[in-house]
Amino acid sequence: MSVDSPYAVVRARVHTVEPVSPNFARITFGGPGLDDYGTPGSTFDQRMKVVFPPESGVLPPLTDSDDWYAAWTALPEGDRGAMRTYSIRDVSVDDDGTRVVIDFVLHMAPGFTGPAATWASRAEVGDEVLFVGPRRGRLDGGGVEYAPGDAESVLLAGDETAAPAIARILEDSPTDLRGVAFIEVPTEADVLPFAAPDGVAVHWLPRDGAAHGDLLRPAVLAHLDAGVTAVGADSVDAPDGDVLVWETPEYSGLGEEIDSTAAPVDRYFWIAGESKVVTGLRRHLVKDLGVERSQVAFMGYWRHGVAMKG
Repeated sequence: MSVDSPYAVVRARVHTVEPVSPNFARITFGGPGLDDYGTPGSTFDQRMKVVFPPESGVLPPLTDSDDWYAAWTALPEGDRGAMRTYSIRDVSVDDDGTRVVIDFVLHMAPGFTGPAATWASRAEVGDEVLFVGPRRGRLDGGGVEYAPGDAESVLLAGDETAAPAIARILEDSPTDLRGVAFIEVPTEADVLPFAAPDGVAVHWLPRDGAAHGDLLRPAVLAHLDAGVTAVGADSVDAPDGDVLVWETPEYSGLGEEIDSTAAPVDRYFWIAGESKVVTGLRRHLVKDLGVERSQVAFMGYWRHGVAMKG
């Protein structure tokens, strides 16, 4: 075990499967390997990797070491299984050990289904996967983009893929936090209430057949009284192929210059979801409204029509 690494590679076993809505499956994982995994109360939008078994059903033999990724890519493709990135919905510890919860978006519509959604739709108690993510008590490994600093208020926005992270952010935030959250989901039945601070207004936006972003963009801009017409998701510039937009105060996937001396901000924006929708919102806020980069984190979690890997 590489205890010096902020990451842990552990085997996790399905403890419960709960179909909480038509498009979400809440799966709770347990197992002795999780006792050194995750830090309750400091999760926020923490990302982790999940490795699903290949067709053989045999998980790849990855060990808890710094070179786990090189070891995984060195395996024959048929033995690797599929790797996907997820946000941790919850981490809890009791007398029975550690439990890690992931809310899987099922994406079962034609053209949206991938190996992770397929696995989640068929998961049963006792099934196993590999987790690669934060070691207990280590907050220096990255994977958390939410960093409002001393901002007086926050604006969180995203689609169903960002809903678990938004929920966890607000549940881990101080009770006196002020702000607003917009969460676009496929249907009214996919509204999954959670405990937000009293000063944060949570708005659920069921699409009910509308395109991704058609409710989220105008809701965010109307809240800001932007006076800017929201454009369609396909009419904005976005990275090609399987490249996702990823722009935070500390990192620029587009190679923009980052001002390390930026002053503290009054309002902080965290926006995640489908990459083109995120790109469109980013353009409105940064280009049209002049919001400083130090105020925003924009993350493309997925891209319509592209089978993302890793």
